[in-house]
Amino acid sequence: MATIIELLAETYIVAMTFALGYIVWALKSQRKDKLSSSNGTMLLLRAQLFEYHEKWTIRGTVTKHGLECFIDMYEIYHELGGNGMVEQLMEDIKNLPIKEG
Repeated sequence: MATIIELLAETYIVAMTFALGYIVWALKSQRKDKLSSSNGTMLLLRAQLFEYHEKWTIRGTVTKHGLECFIDMYEIYHELGGNGMVEQLMEDIKNLPIKEG
């Protein structure tokens, strides 16, 4: 049974994913200052990817939902022109055991 901390952590992940998804959508719909906006979004995505990577590698597991969110953010990061800096993070997360629940 999941602890309250695990439930709060997963709720945080969902909330951040929706928030970042909204930011990406809003930035894509605006033409003005597209380059600077895209760069800002890439920085936010990269920071979040690094945060999740650190958290999950320390924990030693990732949830199925967490992995899906990570992959979605990784793909958006690359669609916005992100470099290969996060490729190793993706490989590390994909190699973690998936925690049930």
